[in-house]
Order: sequence, then structure tokens, then C-alpha cells
Amino acid sequence: MRFLITAQPNPDAPSAPGDFDPELFKRYMAFNEEMYRAGILIASEGLNPGKQGGHALVKNGKRVLVDGPFAETKELVGGFYVIEVPTLQDALGWAARAPVGMGFDDVLEVRPLTGADDIPAELHALIASAAPTWSATFLKKP
Repeated sequence: MRFLITAQPNPDAPSAPGDFDPELFKRYMAFNEEMYRAGILIASEGLNPGKQGGHALVKNGKRVLVDGPFAETKELVGGFYVIEVPTLQDALGWAARAPVGMGFDDVLEVRPLTGADDIPAELHALIASAAPTWSATFLKKP
């Protein structure tokens, strides 16, 4: 199963993180390396501050683009991992091993990604007809 682990600040934390710590940063990179070598890491990225992004939202039934306002910084996702492990317990175990101390990733939320087995079989043909190239990968059995 694939899981998305998102990182965000603890909303109850009193202040922002301190100065950049190269040794702590190296521990984060070593954790990435450990997951990669274990063969479970699909993707891992940090996210730039929300002020550098935008929103595509629905207004009066149409998609419109806006550049703010955004949620408070303490509510923004700071980065993510996509991992593939057999169970939720395995994913939670990896999340528990992640280093701590950067401040923007004090809360790690672990959620399963939707896979072909999560979608009713009767919809597979509809998916394949609407997205034939993508569905060839999404619907294939390992």
C-alpha cells in the first residue's frame, strides 16, 4: 500500500524554529536515505511557503485562480513523503522514526493513498476508457 505522510507545524507550539542546524538537517537527509535504501520511498519533497503558491477554487460553478489569502502558517503543510509499505502500522512505524526539531514538521499525518483496489471494480472500465494511458499503470496488478 502507498501512504502519504504530510509534515506540518504543531499548532500548539509557542514559536517558530530557531537557527538552521546542519547536523539536524543531515539527520533528516539520512532518514530519507534510509527509506530509499529500504525500498519504500516513492517521493519526498519539502514545500515552499504558501505565499509563493496559489489556489484554484470553485466559485459559482467555475474554477477560478486566486493568490491568497492563505491559512495561517501553522496550518500549512511543510512537506511530504510518499512511501510504499504493507500496512498502516508499517507506515506509522516509519513516521515515528523521523527526526524532530525543524519545527515545520512536528506533526506527521499518515494517510493511505487511493489505489485500484479501493475503487469498485465496475468503475475500472470507465477509468480505462477516460484515461487509457494513465489507467494502464494505475489499474495494473503488482
